[in-house]
Order: sequence, then C-alpha cells, then structure tokens
Amino acid sequence: MDRLDVSDGFDVHDYRHGLKLLQQDRGTMTLANRQGFACPACGDAFERLFVSENRTNTFGDPGSPFCLVRTDDELLVLTH
Repeated sequence: MDRLDVSDGFDVHDYRHGLKLLQQDRGTMTLANRQGFACPACGDAFERLFVSENRTNTFGDPGSPFCLVRTDDELLVLTH
C-alpha cells in the first residue's frame, strides 16, 4: 500500500490514478481513495480525503476516526 507523500506539499495530480474527485469548490476538494493509499499520518488506509487551501474550515462529525496533516499550503483531513 503506497503512502501519500506530503514531505514536499501535496499535489493531487501525483495520485490522480487512485483518487476520485467527489466535490470541488474554490479552495477545497473532497476525494475518494479508490486505490487504497495509506494515510501520511498513521499509515492506515483511508476512505476520503478533504484538501483545503482556506484559512478556516468547519467540520461536522465525520462518524469515524480521522487524521489531520498540514503542509505548507494545505490542510488535509483523512477519514478512516
């Protein structure tokens, strides 16, 4: 299982073969993990990935465990 590499930021195009875009608006996108990539925080497979370039975000209860990863430019929220 390949782990998302965020050591030099996150580029969705590097993983487009295994991630499916579910929703996108200005500054955010939600993707499904179709390839079974591993979470860069904990190493477990994740189901969905939320990527935000916004300064603030509001989240509801995801109903499952989640991990947060911060790059220089983005916040990544990975639900398991």
